[in-house]
Amino acid sequence: MSTFNTLRRRVLGDSSSEPSRAPSPVPTTHRNGEPVTLVSTSKLKKLTQKRSKRRQWSIFGLGGFLGILVAAFFAQQHDVINLEGLMDINLDTLLEAIPAGIVKDAKDITRHERETVNYDSFTVGLHLQSQGVKARHPVIMIPGVISTGLESWGTGEASRQYFRKRLWGSWSMMRALVLDKASWKRHIMLDKLTGLDPPGIKLRAAQGFDAADFFITGYWIWSKILENLATLGYDPSNAFTAAYDWRLSCEKLEIRDNYFTRLKAHIELATKTSGHKVVLVSHSMGSQVLFYFLHWVEAEGYGGGGPQWVEDHVDSWINISGSMLGALKGYPAVLSGEMKDTAQLNAFAVYGLEKFLAKHERVEIFRAMPGASSMLPIGGDAVWGNKTFAPDDGSNQTVSYGTFINFRESNSTQSPANLTVDESHAYLMKNSDTWYQDQVKSTYSYGVAHSKAEVERNAKDPRKWMNPLETRLPLAPHLKIYCFYGVGKPTERSYWYREDRDPLINVTIDTSLTLGSIDHGVVLGEGDGTVPLMSNGYMCAKGWRIDRYNPAGVSIKVYEMPHEPDRFSPRGGPNTGDHVDILGRASLNDLILRVAGGKGAHIEENFVTNIREYAEKVKIYGDR
Repeated sequence: MSTFNTLRRRVLGDSSSEPSRAPSPVPTTHRNGEPVTLVSTSKLKKLTQKRSKRRQWSIFGLGGFLGILVAAFFAQQHDVINLEGLMDINLDTLLEAIPAGIVKDAKDITRHERETVNYDSFTVGLHLQSQGVKARHPVIMIPGVISTGLESWGTGEASRQYFRKRLWGSWSMMRALVLDKASWKRHIMLDKLTGLDPPGIKLRAAQGFDAADFFITGYWIWSKILENLATLGYDPSNAFTAAYDWRLSCEKLEIRDNYFTRLKAHIELATKTSGHKVVLVSHSMGSQVLFYFLHWVEAEGYGGGGPQWVEDHVDSWINISGSMLGALKGYPAVLSGEMKDTAQLNAFAVYGLEKFLAKHERVEIFRAMPGASSMLPIGGDAVWGNKTFAPDDGSNQTVSYGTFINFRESNSTQSPANLTVDESHAYLMKNSDTWYQDQVKSTYSYGVAHSKAEVERNAKDPRKWMNPLETRLPLAPHLKIYCFYGVGKPTERSYWYREDRDPLINVTIDTSLTLGSIDHGVVLGEGDGTVPLMSNGYMCAKGWRIDRYNPAGVSIKVYEMPHEPDRFSPRGGPNTGDHVDILGRASLNDLILRVAGGKGAHIEENFVTNIREYAEKVKIYGDR
């Protein structure tokens, strides 16, 4: 990968792998003896607008020139899809051919951005430090579905080339996927019958802070939170990343990796050595994994901690963008290997994707990762609506979100009448392999418990432990839950499908349909770009305020963060509400540090959406 590093050094004039820093809303004076200058939003816009046109033409020219050269290279090879040829390009020579003016403009753009905006995440922590906030509670972080790198520990002949290399979450993954797709698939997929490692394959979650601070070089995930925690006095002695293999079901996480046993032991040790209860910080699917743990740790025959364990060891749970009721985009992923990201590709990109990794291959991969099926929608029609109504329907909406899967032509068993979430789940089970049906039915439950007696019975059924509508919160009256999530970014809410000629798939998103709120067959609603508002917000705004789901009266606080992206930042800047990029948001980092420093009581709830009104329309009611 030295060729790509060379390109970065020559064009951008910077060999550092350090990520860009998000600007903080708070001032600081000096760091390492250097003055830090913060720029107001209005001034930033004026500065960036002056060069916006120049930026666009420079990038366009550079990209076009590189594209022509690469295309010419492949044309000389007489094989336009020989991706291995890309590795033979001498970028040093290629850069010599680029007009000096374009290279200079690219360097100027990068230097201008560095000088104009100081993306220094440390300033959030430094500001709180100046107010007397310091490390108090040990912090344990549970990452989301893409956040944890997976590395190979297999020593068989097929795996030796990948030993201790990440096959998920690194450039090694990209290289393996491009140059040896069949081998990458064999490594990344779990055994379809056991849900564990295939024979001769051994992938394990990377450990430590490195497991989740970056996805690939330059693409930060948890690194900004770690930087800010460090300013308050956190380090490996009082902060810990509980990385896990997100492909596995929770049951298999414990069977293969003893994940929950290790997590329990680490929390107990942190509580004992610090003298304070821990703060648990989870993101996305990590919130579902943590919710499972809160049941496992108490249950007899499992964690065995008893009903007092959470009360004795956990001070707070910070639930960031938690997909507590699933992510609707998980459904088309396992049904047809698609989602908004693939549906909105142009025809040329679709052709390339299908030639490289066809829909039926993507379906096979998604289904062979049992952990991904935890993201299927929870709560059925009670939460997501019926054929005429959904709680989050807009006042001027002509077609209800309640019809989750829609068909323009309903004339066969493959394209039946429009389907609700409950009907869509039955349709998926009917049209999938037996091994996948057995895997889902034996591992998960997506329903609703309508009585306290049913909730208490479910405490003994591990299949229910990921579902907050079938089980309760711990009996921990002093536990505090903070729900922090982004809002205001269009998010997948329902789909339009059609029949497909591929006999392995049968149906596909109708990408030819763009009309009104339908964008290439995808209907968008409210959310954070990945998880719908109903999943992020219902349990926090209403569900956990129903007695049977929260009999101990655990404190719940909601803080919604509107998506206000910086148009000049590829990751949205310090005020993004995006599902992943929110981890770098200045205000989120501020809230996390306050809770960790024992100042969470001063946080007030903040609602900017109609989630409370939507929640009241959900057909789940209190005990009578």
